[in-house]
Amino acid sequence: MAGLMEDFGNFTHAVVRAIPDSFANEDSRRKKTVEVDLAKAQREHELYIEVLRHQLGLRVLELPADESLPDCAFVEDAAVVCGDTALITRPGSDIRRKETEAVKMVLKEMNLNIVEIDDESATLDGMDVLFTGREFFVGLSERTNQRGAEILADTFKDYAVSVVPVQNGRHLKSFCSMGGPDLIIIGSSEQAQRALKIMKQMSDHRYDKLTVPDDAAANCIYVHLPDKGHTLLHCTPEEFPESAKVFERLKDYLLIPVSNAEKVKVDGALTCCSVLIHKKV
Repeated sequence: MAGLMEDFGNFTHAVVRAIPDSFANEDSRRKKTVEVDLAKAQREHELYIEVLRHQLGLRVLELPADESLPDCAFVEDAAVVCGDTALITRPGSDIRRKETEAVKMVLKEMNLNIVEIDDESATLDGMDVLFTGREFFVGLSERTNQRGAEILADTFKDYAVSVVPVQNGRHLKSFCSMGGPDLIIIGSSEQAQRALKIMKQMSDHRYDKLTVPDDAAANCIYVHLPDKGHTLLHCTPEEFPESAKVFERLKDYLLIPVSNAEKVKVDGALTCCSVLIHKKV
C-alpha cells in the first residue's frame, strides 16, 4: 500500500467537456428558481481548464459540448478511473446516460482497461465515489445504489469499498473531498459530519480532517506536483470567504482558487468537471 500511496495525487491527463448552450435552460434542474448566466458559466469553465493545463501541467483532452446533454460538462459522473482501469458508470438520471459514450471513447483511446456497467438494476454517479488512495467510499444517494457500489467493488478488487448514506438529493462529494493522501476535507453541516463519522467507523485507517464552514467549498481537487508538492484547487474567497480562511492553514500547500460561482448554482462542483488520470508511460 505504501507504494500506491506515493502515487496519490499524481496525474498526467484530464478529460473535460465543454459546456453546451443548453446548460442554462435545462428544465429538469432541481433548483428551478436559480438563474444561470451561461456566458459566465462557460468562461468560468474555460478558466478551470486553463488551470488544469497551464498551472497543473496536465495533458487536457477536451470533448465537444453536446446540446442534447445539458449536463455533459460534469464528466466525473460518467467514469471512475483508478490506475489503468476505467469503470464506465450508469448514471442515476436516465437522461444523462448517453454522456458516458464520448467519455468511454476517449478513455478507450488512452488504452485504459474499460469496464462497463451492464446491469440495468445498478446506478452509479462518479461524484458519489471518494477514492482516498487506500480505499473507496461510495455514497448511496438518489443517483447511486447498492448494486452500483457492488460493481465498483468487483472492478477495483485491490481496495476496500464502504458505502455511506447520502440524503437530500446530494452526492457524497457535494460536501467532501480528499485534500491530501490522508486528509479529508469536510463540510460542517449535520449531514457532512454524519457521513464523516460513518467513514471513520468503516475504515481501518485514521484520516486527518479539515472542516470548512461551507459544504460546497469542501469539494476541492488535490494534486501532487513534482516541482511544487501539495497543490489544492478550491473555490474562491469571493464565493466562500470563511472557508477560504481555513484553506490558508495549509501552510505547505500551493493554493489555487478557481471560480465555480455559476456551476455551483446547479450543484456543479470542482471535481465533477474533470476526470483525472495517471497514465504511466
